[in-house]
Amino acid sequence: MTVPASFRAFRIHSEGGHRAGIESISLDDLSPGEVVVRAAYSSVNYKDALAGTGTGKILRRFPLVGGIDVAGHVVASTDPRFREGDAVLCTGSGLSETRDGGYSEFVRLEADWTIPLPAGLSLREAMVLGTAGFTAGLSLLRMEMNGQVPSMGPVVVTGATGGVGSLALDILTRAGYEAHAISGKAEHEGFLRRLGATEVFPRDTLASATRPLENARWAGAIDNVGDPALAALTRVIQPYGNIASCGLAGGHGLATTVMPFIIRGVSLLGIASAGTARGQREQVWVRLAGPWKPAHLDAICTREAALDQLPDVFPTMLAGGSFGRTVVRI
Repeated sequence: MTVPASFRAFRIHSEGGHRAGIESISLDDLSPGEVVVRAAYSSVNYKDALAGTGTGKILRRFPLVGGIDVAGHVVASTDPRFREGDAVLCTGSGLSETRDGGYSEFVRLEADWTIPLPAGLSLREAMVLGTAGFTAGLSLLRMEMNGQVPSMGPVVVTGATGGVGSLALDILTRAGYEAHAISGKAEHEGFLRRLGATEVFPRDTLASATRPLENARWAGAIDNVGDPALAALTRVIQPYGNIASCGLAGGHGLATTVMPFIIRGVSLLGIASAGTARGQREQVWVRLAGPWKPAHLDAICTREAALDQLPDVFPTMLAGGSFGRTVVRI
């Protein structure tokens, strides 16, 4: 198909103070790349809310189109790996940080960061997953690469009602693990159990874990919270268990000791999903479309928004009201 002379995009500026909203732009306004995609869906992540409101310093240059995720169909490509009509996705990879992102009717991507949509996923399902699902999947992949197996025992997920947390519960269950949840939203216990959590604990569960080593309680953890939950988790993980650190909703500090690491052999794994190498990125997406595909994507997607509704979505997420995933219909 032919790319129109102008199309809509949610663009973020900094001149004269932060401003963001729907604009009419052209292909020439977009960052360079080998693959032009007609976008079908995007999603809303915490970084999107920070960037879209100017609350956090996410963008490295201005102006940029927001949105760290996108899925759609190729309309033109100078790279032989992609042909017109191919279904593709892209998450992270500099979108809405150093290059224009997915909140646009047409997106131009670098071929090396463009992933063919794996069999088993629709474009919409790929964006229900998005960066959140990719982060959860990458967390489990890294844990298993470091020896985590279901027979070791339950894996606990903090911040369990958020996008990464809810998807992590479903993914863990699909991969054969016993999943436990920690959440400050008691009213959503039923939802967490439907996703596969066999135990649901309140947010203050870890508050008493203050000694260098406490009774080992879980075989591993996927932590979306950071300080002080992450520090407490280091003290309660069983020998040779893994903690995947992928969020900082509670804070970026880490006040712990080396004792869990040198006495119990606990491993703390950093999950930097935005710049994951292509080979590992493809491994995660193949699993997410196959054996790890969450069974409750429709329930986890709690909202679908249009481009012009984004300013209403961001404040709720930043205020801690995030529940499940929001898909953006382009």
